[in-house]
Amino acid sequence: MLEKTISASQAKEQFGRLLNEVSSQSRSVVIEQAGQAMAVLIPVEHYRQLKEQRAAFFAMVDEAQQRTSQVPPEELEAAIAEAVSAAKVNNHSTSH
Repeated sequence: MLEKTISASQAKEQFGRLLNEVSSQSRSVVIEQAGQAMAVLIPVEHYRQLKEQRAAFFAMVDEAQQRTSQVPPEELEAAIAEAVSAAKVNNHSTSH
């Protein structure tokens, strides 16, 4: 996705044109104030995808919490440490 950065005052002056750019060109616009990014204008379809991804992520978190609610913390920590070690080994072997 194409991205451009503009100041808040430019965004205010050009808001209608920015909306058209974002929707028709699948472009995102970072809006800055005093040189600091404050907001992003993105196409509505991208926003919907982000919402769906966020909902799916939290559904997985909730499911994991439910499945592990009866597991002792020490057992969970050991399983997590084992999974992290295995992932590091796997990542190291595939990057070389």
